[in-house]
Amino acid sequence: MIPNPFVPRSGIVKNFQKLFGREKELNRIFETLNSGSSVALIGAREIGKSSLLWAISQQAETKLIPPRKPIYLDMSQVYDEDDFYYALCSEVGIEDCKGIRLTRALQKQRPQLLLLLDEIEKMTWDGFTNQVRGQLRGLANGHDAPLRLVVAASTSLDQLFPDSNEIGMVSPFQNICLEEEIKLWDEATVRDFISYRLENNPIQFTELEITQIITSCGGYPKEIMQMCYRIYGRYMEN
Repeated sequence: MIPNPFVPRSGIVKNFQKLFGREKELNRIFETLNSGSSVALIGAREIGKSSLLWAISQQAETKLIPPRKPIYLDMSQVYDEDDFYYALCSEVGIEDCKGIRLTRALQKQRPQLLLLLDEIEKMTWDGFTNQVRGQLRGLANGHDAPLRLVVAASTSLDQLFPDSNEIGMVSPFQNICLEEEIKLWDEATVRDFISYRLENNPIQFTELEITQIITSCGGYPKEIMQMCYRIYGRYMEN
């Protein structure tokens, strides 16, 4: 019996070889990073931004020129600004610090670093100030900067962090992170995904079932995966 091919049904896809339908986005992202800019992944929730971050982290040391060491931080697990600095320094392997001491420590790192921040909306909460975002801007500014950033958010960064503009400062990520829109899957991508997962499989979905998946899931990869899993499961039961 062939196991259900529509997995994982939830959570992050941590094997970039199993990431489907994002090849063009990945190529553009690495082109942007290699041009000296950082990247902001902008898209709806549950669209696969976290999985895309993991794919970038797994390819950073082979596709970036020069290579950079990836550091992934899930901001939903970070309590406040001090917690962020602790988490960053811990991942890099340096003494807990911030400000100029952090800048000096990161400038010494070889290879240089690619910092991937998931759920960056957390930096709008109490416990975070523009100071930490300003330091990230400074660390990522310039072609040979100690950090290159890839951040994930559901809305544009200028909308997320308007406080800088209100006090007459430059928005912390303006001209630093170029935005890459992560779109929902279109009908062709959904059909290609189902065909790919059912390749050389005796079970094949009907046109009616595929149409139901397309119309019911709205292009969200997670919902498509779950509905395909259920349909395939019914075939196995029968």
